[in-house]
Amino acid sequence: MSLAFHDVVKAFGPVQVLHGVSFELASGQIYGLLGENGAGKSTLMKIAAGHEMPSGGEMRINGQPVHFAGSRDAEAAGVVLIHQEFNLADDLTVAQNVFLGHEKRRGPWLADTAMRAETTVLLADVGLAIAPDTRVRQLIVAEKQLVEIAKALGRRARLLIMDEPTATLTPGETERLFTLMARLKAEGVTIVYISHKLDEVERITDEVIVMRDGRFVARQPTASLTRQQMAQLMVGRELSDLFPPRQPAPTTDAPPRLSVQGLSAPGWADEVSFDVRAGEILGFAGLVGAGRTELFEGLLGLRPRSSGRVSLDGREVHIGSPREAADLGLTYLSEDRKGKGLHVAFGLAENLTLMALQRYAKPWLRPGAERAALQEAVTAFGIRTGSLDLRASALSGGNQQKLALAKVLHPNPRVIVLDEPTRGVDVGAKRDIYFLIQRLAAEGHAVIVISSELVELIGLCHRVAVMRGGRLQVVLPAEGLSEEALIAHATGTH
Repeated sequence: MSLAFHDVVKAFGPVQVLHGVSFELASGQIYGLLGENGAGKSTLMKIAAGHEMPSGGEMRINGQPVHFAGSRDAEAAGVVLIHQEFNLADDLTVAQNVFLGHEKRRGPWLADTAMRAETTVLLADVGLAIAPDTRVRQLIVAEKQLVEIAKALGRRARLLIMDEPTATLTPGETERLFTLMARLKAEGVTIVYISHKLDEVERITDEVIVMRDGRFVARQPTASLTRQQMAQLMVGRELSDLFPPRQPAPTTDAPPRLSVQGLSAPGWADEVSFDVRAGEILGFAGLVGAGRTELFEGLLGLRPRSSGRVSLDGREVHIGSPREAADLGLTYLSEDRKGKGLHVAFGLAENLTLMALQRYAKPWLRPGAERAALQEAVTAFGIRTGSLDLRASALSGGNQQKLALAKVLHPNPRVIVLDEPTRGVDVGAKRDIYFLIQRLAAEGHAVIVISSELVELIGLCHRVAVMRGGRLQVVLPAEGLSEEALIAHATGTH
């Protein structure tokens, strides 16, 4: 299936986000669609998949003009979008989600057995070993991502759009996805691959299409570009080194800012002990299911914990909720920004100040002070927004991530836990976040970074802790560390 855009324009009220975009996608090719957060990539693809209506211009499939009234029209034409943010019903089973709106029937009855059987096949295609009757709310983030991919395969797409599909996947799961993409390409499926992981774009795509500020700016064969050149096309300027120069680690005799001893989160983390000092960046690596996120959810009171002692600056503390943790000087940025990090139906200022609301309500809420704080955060964190009066849902995924980061830093904590802090963030914004993290450490904060990107941990952290099967395996100095060594510890093959 070929798809062409001709002078496509999109405006949300007074804010124009697409400015006459034109390019064509040929059948049976894999295209990397690149651009900074807010460049218009996701908006354009939502138009292609019927989730948004264009304000002007037209689309053509196989040379014929098309006008989709909604996503069902697009899916009927063979265009399917795998969203960056999950579009799943938590209370339904995996099989029910896969066939939601497209249920199979046998006469007046739902063909549950047939749908479960087909779901099992689709899950095997994406390498997810779970029962089709599993409730989606029981799944971790990476498993939900694979369900989204399985659901798209079930729609029999001829043009498949993948928006940051590997953001939460392990290297093994990513490899399986790439094998699946190669098979779909051989079957004539056109794939649009939106990702900020330029190594993946370099490896899997045939051509690169670059957007900037809502406009089409470049199109070249992938093989003709280096990753550095891709990054420069995205940001419109030359990028210097991605990671800041590594600052000296605190001395080993410096007292811990946060000390955790024997913490267990039943079913996920078992007797984990670690500490992190003021001025230190401590990384946590591990495969999906290793228990990293669940360990810190237990620490913060987001899930039950059965044992463990926690001390902040040498004083034992008892944390029962994220609010208590924030009051003690410990904040947490969730990997699930839409589900746990932000209230996307709230405004930008309401999200920013929510964790430090007492600062703006003495005794009455002061909207002017909130707005001033938001303006400062927009500038400091590079949040792209056409207006300060938008809801968080109106921001692009990467700008939502920046807002979530600003929110957890707003109370000025002593210890900051960042879970996948650059998930869905473009290369320019990644660099900004890395320099921000280093600045936080230089100012005396203790920073913990949980990440699936091993290069990120090696380039940014002083030490990297590796978890496997709910247990802490080893803590290694990042200086001189390799991806291969981390993977070996994470898989137990060292």
